[in-house]
Amino acid sequence: MFIVNVNGKDYQSETDMTLMDFLRDKLRITSVKNGCKEGACGTCTVIVDGKTVRACVQRLSKLEGKKIQTIEGFTEREKEVFAYAFAAAGAVQCGFCIPGMVICGKCLIDQNPDPTKDDVKQAIRTNICRCTGYDKIEEGILLAAKMLRENLVVPEIEPTANIGERTCRVDAVPKTLGTAMYADDYYFEGMLYGKNVFSKYAHAKVLSINIDNALKMPGVVAVYTAKDIPGNRYIGHLAKDWPGMIAIGEETKCIGDTLAMVVAETKEQAEAAVKAVEVEYEVLEPIRNPKEAAAPGAHAIHGEGFMQFGKFRIPENNLFDHEEVKRGDAEAALAGSKYVAEGTFTVPPTEHAFMEPETAIGVPDEDGIKVITGGQGIYDEYHEISEYLGLPLEKVRIQSAVVGGGFGGKEDMSVQHQAALCAYLTKRPVKVSFSRQESINYHPKRHAMELYFKIGCDENGILQGMKARITSDTGAYASLGGPVLQRACTHAGGPYNYQNVDIEGNAYYTNNPPAGAFRGFGVTQSCAAVECLINELAEKTGLSGWEIRYRNAIRPGQSLPNGQIADEGTGMAETLEAVKEDFEKYEADPNYYVGIASAMKNAGLGVGVPDTGRCNLKIKDGKVYVRSSAGAIGQGIQTVLFQMVCGTTGLNQNLVIVEHPDTKYTPDSGTTTASRQTVFAGEAARLSSLQLKADLDKGLTLADLEGKEYVGEFDFKSDPIGSTKPNPVSHIAYGYATQLYILDKEGKVVKIVAAHDVGRLINPLSAIGQVEGGAAMALGYGLTEDFPLKDGVPQVKLGTLGLFKSTQMPPVEAHFIEKNPSEVAYGAKGLGEIVCVMGAPALQNAYYKKDGEFRYKFPLENTYYRKPKAVK
Repeated sequence: MFIVNVNGKDYQSETDMTLMDFLRDKLRITSVKNGCKEGACGTCTVIVDGKTVRACVQRLSKLEGKKIQTIEGFTEREKEVFAYAFAAAGAVQCGFCIPGMVICGKCLIDQNPDPTKDDVKQAIRTNICRCTGYDKIEEGILLAAKMLRENLVVPEIEPTANIGERTCRVDAVPKTLGTAMYADDYYFEGMLYGKNVFSKYAHAKVLSINIDNALKMPGVVAVYTAKDIPGNRYIGHLAKDWPGMIAIGEETKCIGDTLAMVVAETKEQAEAAVKAVEVEYEVLEPIRNPKEAAAPGAHAIHGEGFMQFGKFRIPENNLFDHEEVKRGDAEAALAGSKYVAEGTFTVPPTEHAFMEPETAIGVPDEDGIKVITGGQGIYDEYHEISEYLGLPLEKVRIQSAVVGGGFGGKEDMSVQHQAALCAYLTKRPVKVSFSRQESINYHPKRHAMELYFKIGCDENGILQGMKARITSDTGAYASLGGPVLQRACTHAGGPYNYQNVDIEGNAYYTNNPPAGAFRGFGVTQSCAAVECLINELAEKTGLSGWEIRYRNAIRPGQSLPNGQIADEGTGMAETLEAVKEDFEKYEADPNYYVGIASAMKNAGLGVGVPDTGRCNLKIKDGKVYVRSSAGAIGQGIQTVLFQMVCGTTGLNQNLVIVEHPDTKYTPDSGTTTASRQTVFAGEAARLSSLQLKADLDKGLTLADLEGKEYVGEFDFKSDPIGSTKPNPVSHIAYGYATQLYILDKEGKVVKIVAAHDVGRLINPLSAIGQVEGGAAMALGYGLTEDFPLKDGVPQVKLGTLGLFKSTQMPPVEAHFIEKNPSEVAYGAKGLGEIVCVMGAPALQNAYYKKDGEFRYKFPLENTYYRKPKAVK
């Protein structure tokens, strides 16, 4: 018997367990989050006898006689202060890390009521945030300290939320206090737990699967294998190439392949039974990279073929996708160029490291199934789970919980289909969760690529033409490998005015973990190569990196390298003008080295793919319910929709409620990807709001309109990649940006200056948070984050990924350019992805200025952050 005191009350447990499991599973305390269970992330932080500790590594047997505090044990005054301070500061994005940050802030303030910013950085230094870049969290803690110290009244949140206002996020308060419900926070009567039996090898033939001993284990209800899947065993948004489970006699394709699903009464029983499943393998040689994939005689990873867009395909030489963007005569343009820069760059796979590992709960729903999920597109899951279970769509319902980060890594299904399967077959609710390491092994990464670029300019630095060859490792399964390669190719020319390009890209299957969507979506990779060469051309022509970009910057009416005519809302040159003073100041100061890079990033799927945003307004009980399936993964789309409705109708914000995505009543607005939801769902919200406003302008009240629904839908027709039109329209809009990364003499990044053409700022508070969070990711991509593999198996844990911490983050100065006259979404452009695109090449440029070494491999080696390895 173990007795522990939590929030002033004694509780007892018959068995010893981790404090986190006791708090979450026994006491149902939701503010303590399971981010890794390795003591590495800080999402489970609690206060024990006045000190912050990780609940996941503390056992009850060590805590008797100690006092444990969670947010649930704060005074009402403390809850109100922290909730307001974090909301007002813009500290909350996905929110999964925030309760742990609040605990760190509370503990600091208790010890030091008047902390400095450095004090706060130190207090949260071991807590990871993947969304914010930490600055706004630090501001939130400092504001809370001031309010508590000076006994300030907690202000009322303003009653309006117009377009362009610093609006607090609609979900900031529950996320701050830990009451927001993520998938793992849901419990149901009689709920079971499902666990995957994963392959031990990236490539092996499965000779047998013996489940007999597992079935005899205590609490085990069922063990399912491939033969138990009632519908289509193969899943995938675009290519149906990913088997839900590998069958006996088949070959595994990656370490994340599932061989069986164990279902038991408790998590512990399920985990024990997984170890009792006996699998006999014939271990085979894996394909480790695209070069091996294309080699003569290489084994065919998908020799059995797969379905894509309704057609059956068998890839030749493991080539999954080929893309081309060709305009003008690149060879002649390069031959006639005064200066040419060329090189082959390599970029690694990257782990998303969203703070919430994957969880889903399947719940029987009469003779159908409901799934509570934490993904990026409920309608993708809706269709795929219907196929997986062999159920008609009307028997499937997908309901989104609050989502703890995504960045593209939650576009593919992971646990959703298995939770649905287990619940459907057992006729009981089943929760399926990944451990942090299972998440790392399973979900698709940012694509590793090898990028050869050659670009030329004339004697005045005016770009003439480019040739590029891009080789992408899409891993074991397609995921979004095709669209990512498309975007790498369509954006390879950069945000400049020249038309001679010869760009080809190939994506190969390998036995590595799959690669798919990740913030930047292919542009992060191609930008990392071309912008380095633009800086090399600047040096060859005697121009500064700023000047060569300004001379070539795309301007309204000119043609981009992909052929699209830049519209009047194009603000690329203005982003350069915004950073000019800082660039020249640091360029002239011998104590600093300033790196520069520019980029463009599309909004919307584009390239001829159907692309529709939807948002309906339902009048119910005198309030407006905003309904869209647009996935809220921390980027703030629900607040954007809120502002669209309030700003368009003029309604008081207390009358507007944004609902969570649910296929039962929210319309399909597509996946949260491609920086599209602010534009597409946002415009749909504007259109439905205009209909409501028309009725309100007639003098009707919400009471008069009870039960009425206003339907908002917006789509945009674009031209496919490879279009023969003189000037194809690839995407509805592009955002443009220029960023500076400044090093000191030691090589430490001391400041970032970021100028972004956002079209129209919907919410400045969210926008600055996006820029700061993107900069943190860019620093990791350029300097510290790697993802080493051995025979297809990741050789990293969360704590060794190289994620940037609060004490490493430099200040970020943001400038926003607003010049888009378009009515669509009030002129807003997507901002979520471009923010992390330019950091890697800007850092490469800064380090080249420091030490003269032109680096072709990322993350950069021999820097302040990655010292040279000692020779033994």
